Amino acid sequence: MTSDQIRQVILEILERIAPDEDLTDLDDVRPFREQMELDSMDFLDIVMELRKMYRIQIPEEDYSNLNTMAGTVSYLLPRLKDVAVGA
Repeated sequence: MTSDQIRQVILEILERIAPDEDLTDLDDVRPFREQMELDSMDFLDIVMELRKMYRIQIPEEDYSNLNTMAGTVSYLLPRLKDVAVGA
């Protein structure tokens, strides 16, 4: 997967978790929680969706890498580089 494809997957997950949020102006470098009403359970839902969709393990100590879109994409890129789109 490419960075753009991973970003799109994250946006789709965020849309499911927070359907009332407007994601059109999401700033990739600002923390999700500053831009959206996400609580810790919502964050865990994101991690679980990624785990379920792509069978990747994200250790709790790595969660801080997932607090922005840019950080999430950078973290996931090497882990999903061999995943086909739509997998």
